[in-house]
Amino acid sequence: MSNIKALPLLAPEVAEGVAPCCPPLTERPLTAEEAERTAAMFKALGDPVRLRLFSLVASHEGGEACVCDISDVGVSQPTVSHHLKKLKAAGLLTSERRGTWVYYRVEPSVVAGMGQMLSSLG
Repeated sequence: MSNIKALPLLAPEVAEGVAPCCPPLTERPLTAEEAERTAAMFKALGDPVRLRLFSLVASHEGGEACVCDISDVGVSQPTVSHHLKKLKAAGLLTSERRGTWVYYRVEPSVVAGMGQMLSSLG
């Protein structure tokens, strides 16, 4: 039995006070700033290790994961930290330190905005 589950996309209006990353691609051309911001997000997800870490956080029970629970992705701990830092810098994850551990959460408004942008193509 597989433990893989589909991640639901939240509607952008669910996010409180946070604007989506950009408009649907069919609505209007992206501004230079929107294109830069969006490209950084997709670039961060373009690395297989980062995509796997992002997926581990997103699918973790409760919507957040301790770095201690997601660090077994076939690379060293410093490399995991580097990739998590890149995902945070791209605005895809948020984190909170609790004692000696750091807990990560997917930034739902950003992911919802990216989903809305891409769903306009289909």
